[in-house]
Amino acid sequence: MANSLFKDADGPLYHGAAVFYALSMWSLGLAGLFLPSWQVNVVATLALAHGMIIAAYMIHECAHNTVFRSPRNNARLGQAMSWVCGASYGTYEDMRYKHFRHHIDNDDVVWFDYDRFFDEHPRLTRFLKALEWLYLPAHDLLMHTIMVFTSFVIPQRRDQRLRNVAVIAIRGGLFLAMLILVPKAALLYIVAYLIMVHVLRFVDMLQHDYPYNLTLFDYRPPPHKGDREWEQAHTFSNPISIRWPALNWLVLNFGYHNAHHADMTVPWYRLPVLHERITGGDSSRVIPFASQLRLYHANRVRRVYNPQPDGYPQGAEYLASARAGSGPIGGNAASFLTSF
Repeated sequence: MANSLFKDADGPLYHGAAVFYALSMWSLGLAGLFLPSWQVNVVATLALAHGMIIAAYMIHECAHNTVFRSPRNNARLGQAMSWVCGASYGTYEDMRYKHFRHHIDNDDVVWFDYDRFFDEHPRLTRFLKALEWLYLPAHDLLMHTIMVFTSFVIPQRRDQRLRNVAVIAIRGGLFLAMLILVPKAALLYIVAYLIMVHVLRFVDMLQHDYPYNLTLFDYRPPPHKGDREWEQAHTFSNPISIRWPALNWLVLNFGYHNAHHADMTVPWYRLPVLHERITGGDSSRVIPFASQLRLYHANRVRRVYNPQPDGYPQGAEYLASARAGSGPIGGNAASFLTSF
């Protein structure tokens, strides 16, 4: 019965463990925020954050239909996980569609013109940069705020307003009650959410050197669609550790990004084997974790507004500079949770 439900024979074990862990950490962590012990509060905040992180990566698995044989069942699980990690304001299908376009088109397909927005709002841009200097992920919070009000901001999603308002009322009402009754718990929930945002964008930061194109609702033929060689040359792997591969489970192996783009139907627990096969274990194909940390810290302000001029490092040059920790700047707002 399990094998007829799950797409892969090992799915019940690995996907099941990931979902169980996400829900356990989310529920236990949330409960721990209300307890008086600050030691418990610290552990609970970290547990809650990691539960939301795993839930977010399970949305990604569901979007690729790697969990269940039935797309409908993948959608149901993805929708449930979106409530866990706070991505339920928009629809699961919108997230899935945008992410699939990323893979099929070999492109960063968006609706929101970041560069134009920052050009037209210089004061807000300076404010966001100041918050980023303080390690507050303001750029991504701007994106998540748009996501909260997605049907009121994006004209093509006006038909979602009833659902959007219902989700705002439910989630907003619950958070307001927490803020009034137990302010400490509400503040710690915010901290857990910020940790999730930091982790997701840290992992995303260097994985592609694609510029973005405003073709989410205005389709134009993508220049590199179907070019697998180009796709691999402009996709970069950034696992937490090659020496201790179990550490990559902290983000469901999302750092094995070349392997994921080589075959997007491979579930997260089989990506290390595929990575080994396509790279031959060549360490020069991987961005070291220390370099990732260095670039995340050094470029945290410049990533807010980072237009890519002609001559910006790409491909092999991008990878070499990223490995050295000397560049590139990387990106902020490419999360699969923000569907615009």
